[in-house]
Amino acid sequence: MNFDYSDRCQELRSRLLAFMDEHIYPNEKAFKQEVDRNGVEQGNRWIPTELIERLKPLARQQGLWNLFLPKSARAPEGLSNLDYAPLCEIMGRVVWAPEVFNCAAPDTGNMETIERYGTEEHKTRWLEPLLRGDIRSAFAMTEPNVASSDATNIETSIRRDGDDYLINGHKWWISGAGDPRCKIYIVMGKTDPGAARHQQQSMILVPADTPGITVVRPLPVFGYDDAPHGHCEILFENVRVPASNLLLGEGRGFEIAQGRLGPGRIHHCMRAIGVAERALELMCKRLNSRVAFGKKVSEQGVWRERIADCRIKIDTARLLTLKTASLMDTVGNKHAQAEIAMIKVLAPNVAQEVLDMAIQAHGAGGVSDDFPLASQWAGNRTLRLADGPDEVHRNAIAKLELAKWITLGEDTSLPVTRA
Repeated sequence: MNFDYSDRCQELRSRLLAFMDEHIYPNEKAFKQEVDRNGVEQGNRWIPTELIERLKPLARQQGLWNLFLPKSARAPEGLSNLDYAPLCEIMGRVVWAPEVFNCAAPDTGNMETIERYGTEEHKTRWLEPLLRGDIRSAFAMTEPNVASSDATNIETSIRRDGDDYLINGHKWWISGAGDPRCKIYIVMGKTDPGAARHQQQSMILVPADTPGITVVRPLPVFGYDDAPHGHCEILFENVRVPASNLLLGEGRGFEIAQGRLGPGRIHHCMRAIGVAERALELMCKRLNSRVAFGKKVSEQGVWRERIADCRIKIDTARLLTLKTASLMDTVGNKHAQAEIAMIKVLAPNVAQEVLDMAIQAHGAGGVSDDFPLASQWAGNRTLRLADGPDEVHRNAIAKLELAKWITLGEDTSLPVTRA
């Protein structure tokens, strides 16, 4: 068992760390200020930032571009999951950083979906501009009127009408839909409500400018609008698209979802570990710079226990994530489903605990915009809903464990969520 990163990973990691130090961390406040300024001066916070657009060519020149997509002729720079994991973790330390490297969700999951399940026409029209960073995308699954943690509940209708499909449905929390560069949705709905439970659903490509689509509103996350990315409520009313836009075929939505779930989920876990690492770093610096009751706060016994707990939990989550990435590369997502479910519980919960302690260490400053902790806490807490919930993943883990000893008569495949 080799715990060292590959030579290629180490070289890219060094390059990425230097890029973060030079271009990302110094511009954290500038990013927020530009979004706020767009809101005040132009009355619109949903404008792509000049900052990120200026940094993208620099990242591409340094070979830090499209690293997430393995085994694609259109993205030869793509890495294995195991090689990508340490890089994704570093990008996760700043919420907007992944976009600079064209490695941001939901585009990564959507690009992988089109690469694996789209036609050559789909790839030329949508995948190639996504890989260039010219456009962005969204994945529309979650609905307000049903418990979307069980994807079999979705009610959106995808009905065949001659050479087209008509789509009618109500979606919300559609991440990325607020960005004016979002040009394509992957929509999950039902083509045959009378079919077997997991063969009712299909996925279809829907251009964002198709008549009948209404972006109702951006939805705040614990008060944050996450502009210019955003999470939107959307109505699809008699939206007509060519039948050729259907991915893979009718009734194969769950099959596609299972295929895209592994990569999408593990990317979020990698980024969550990066969030936790940064929170621990900020916590240690803060504790070492403050004096209370006659000595540095970092010398207080309770804080040393917390620091130790954070390090143990972060390293535990990272090792399990790397193991999962290795299994996905070698035996495939299906055989790594237990590990994928485990990291989806472990990594965001570890990040949540570390963030909570880091906020406590910063006192009132921890809940302000002077530090990234409050916004990261909100994003990470939301992740445990968007890519879960935890209960769904724990149930999947338990079923897999029980299946070793008894015949359950239950489906033990990965649950389908937004990831």
